[in-house]
Amino acid sequence: MAVKNRLSGLFIFLGISMALCAQRKTEAIRYGDLDQWVVRKITESAIIGKETKTLYGVGPADTIVGNKPFEPGASPWGSSNVMAKVSGITKASVSVYPERREEGYCARLETGIESISAMGIINVKVLVGGCLYLGRFQEPAKNSSETWGQIVCGIPFRQKPTSLLFDYKVKRSGAPNRIRLSGLGKRSEVDGIDMPSVNLFLQKRWEDKEGNLYAKRIGTLVIRMDKNTDWVNDADFTILYGDITKRGDYQAYMGLQLGESARYSLNSKGKNVPIQEVGWGTEDDEVTHMILEFCSSHGGSYTGAPGNTFWVDNIRLGY
Repeated sequence: MAVKNRLSGLFIFLGISMALCAQRKTEAIRYGDLDQWVVRKITESAIIGKETKTLYGVGPADTIVGNKPFEPGASPWGSSNVMAKVSGITKASVSVYPERREEGYCARLETGIESISAMGIINVKVLVGGCLYLGRFQEPAKNSSETWGQIVCGIPFRQKPTSLLFDYKVKRSGAPNRIRLSGLGKRSEVDGIDMPSVNLFLQKRWEDKEGNLYAKRIGTLVIRMDKNTDWVNDADFTILYGDITKRGDYQAYMGLQLGESARYSLNSKGKNVPIQEVGWGTEDDEVTHMILEFCSSHGGSYTGAPGNTFWVDNIRLGY
């Protein structure tokens, strides 16, 4: 009888667990299956070779020929694939690619070095990481000194998901350290291995009468991947709510985005300004915006290890 009771209890537990799993809800982010891409044909200036480059963007399938600033339209996704026009010279940068996966596509994000040569006299090299994010880049890029200042980061969003789910694969460069190469000075070495990263920030934003943007951080997810993997499907990462600084697994890089790391967004006057994260909210606070970023390198602009590669697919939210 005791054995029978224990077995009955086990079946009840399994039934409850299966019911909870059945109730779990996931919601795809628009175009987050990464099966549709916009193809752009950009012709660089004659002084640097007049090469036609192919740039890719996540969104309704289309082909655009010509050096036109990209308008993502219905797609919420931006990327590090951008057209630049500096001192009258047009240059294209490509570090995010669609790649066939089963019946559809995934995104391949790569860290590499872009070279710009002009008439055999000038040779500038810049390290570029592959990034896919919610938001858009304000083309054309006009300088290399304010990377975040040219990106409208995040999208309006009012829900409170419990997790971020996606498929991924990682191939690290194998280098023991990273490099910094901005094109404005000599190549330098930065301590520490390069890791693909994922950032998700849920914010409550507001604007003052001068047009400054402020935010409280409501939800946080920061992932750094230090190992090579084959495809990992349905990876499920928990979003943390409220002030996470007292948690045992808290790291400084999970903290509020301040100073040079502050993201930017458009204010009511149409100007792209820093989003000043002034503190931590609580799980009960409303959410107004979501920032989500997938990057092949974690060290910020012009810092990483050439060869780092990060594949992502089927991006969605869990509730």
